[in-house]
Amino acid sequence: MNRPYVIIHTHTALDGGINSMDLPEFRAGSRHYQDIALTPGRQRLDIDAYLNGKRSTEDNITHYKVPQLDENAPEVPAGDFLTEPDARMFYVSIDPRGELALENTALDYGGVSAHFLEVLSEKASNGYKDYLRRKGISYIIAGAEQVDYRVMLEKLKALGIERLMVGGGGTINWSFVQNGLVDEISMVLAPIANGNPDAPRFFTAREPYSRVTPVAFDLIGVEDMGDGVLWLRYKVRK
Repeated sequence: MNRPYVIIHTHTALDGGINSMDLPEFRAGSRHYQDIALTPGRQRLDIDAYLNGKRSTEDNITHYKVPQLDENAPEVPAGDFLTEPDARMFYVSIDPRGELALENTALDYGGVSAHFLEVLSEKASNGYKDYLRRKGISYIIAGAEQVDYRVMLEKLKALGIERLMVGGGGTINWSFVQNGLVDEISMVLAPIANGNPDAPRFFTAREPYSRVTPVAFDLIGVEDMGDGVLWLRYKVRK
């Protein structure tokens, strides 16, 4: 298939947790994570877009607000809606049913402006697509019941996205691995842990998106970033 080079890039604790902790070591790891991914003059991944799952977007951007829809809106045109197809950076959000209350067309993170691009399934309502169109927020349709990653990646490639960063959470990360769609794992490992058994993890198997099966990785790089933080890079063993 014709798709971007896919990198899972995640900031994690020693116990595999990807939740925030009120520790200076966490903040150091977070800073290195951001620098490697995006910070101008420091970034190392050369990405054109970064992708998050619905929960990550709700946690960090929409804060679980509910979009105000017009359920009586006229039928919108079929297909995708792209307001900035030539954007230099995209924030790609998986949102199968159309539930995220995005308000703006772009997100500024790490000193870089990224144009929002929602990935919907055919289950997203006309009212939600009308909502995005009124906000000027781009979307693509990929899949019937759930998002079809292969269709999505082919559409992202057609937009000119050559290198895509997948930033979690754990369910999205693992489902990409399980579907054979990951080229590289980039782990920023901070010297912290809290042992929380309910914390979100780097990888989480969840039906129907993925299952519990072992996968091996080949180490391709280790770098001491300072502050006790390591940058580990792996290839997925085919």
